[in-house]
Amino acid sequence: MNAQLIEDYKKGKILLFVGAGVSANLGLPTWGKLINRLASELGYDPDVFKTYGDFLALAEYYRIKKGGLGSLRSWMDREWHDPRIDVSSSDIHKYIATGIFPVIYTTNYDNWIEKSYEYHKVEYNKIVNVSDISNCLPNRREIVKFHGDFSNDSSIVLSETSYYQRLQFETPLDIKLRADILGKSVLFIGYSLQDINTRYLFYKLSNLWDNYGSGLVKPQSYLFSSKSNPIQETVLEQWGIQTITSKIDESGEALRNFLHELINS
Repeated sequence: MNAQLIEDYKKGKILLFVGAGVSANLGLPTWGKLINRLASELGYDPDVFKTYGDFLALAEYYRIKKGGLGSLRSWMDREWHDPRIDVSSSDIHKYIATGIFPVIYTTNYDNWIEKSYEYHKVEYNKIVNVSDISNCLPNRREIVKFHGDFSNDSSIVLSETSYYQRLQFETPLDIKLRADILGKSVLFIGYSLQDINTRYLFYKLSNLWDNYGSGLVKPQSYLFSSKSNPIQETVLEQWGIQTITSKIDESGEALRNFLHELINS
């Protein structure tokens, strides 16, 4: 375990970014299943539909044809929040809720992080838009839904256009992020090194420090990955992101073990 990461964690100086891999730990639908749903609603064979573009482009096409998220939003809400899911059984969610993470940013739409906080009796403010920022209660953890939340359809970042708008970093949430990121290290969990959209997010966050750090020493940031990828690790290193890998093959178990070691260090 990285000594600087442990020190920053104990001081409450880690800004946690949570991606889809954390939700996958609960058995939530994969992006592949979501694309199959898009294809079905549009009358395409799923295998053919997938050859026409990446996920963002396919979701953009759906938005254009349907005039919005339409019935897809309701389907996602049902699939992502299956009542049979037991968040109390997820050690990963337990560590997120009970660890020393004052502010969590998540690009997941689901509310299982919030439900885990409630299960473990940790008070929190959920932030989706600017009104949520002004209504935050003091002395509570913060969960920032960076790509939106099912409670506000207009906040959901799913199509290509909404994703590009999100990464302009010009909304009130981005102003908050600029303030939150200063003086803190960022720890990314549940993200894929192979995803170009994820790497672009890392790049933009790195630029936030360069543009708004005001001469401060840039903290080291970290990404946990269950598998090593020396090429992607070198790319991330130039942006000040150190990759931490595991010897455990199964990704969920690897992340659980990493968080356990960090929180009990």
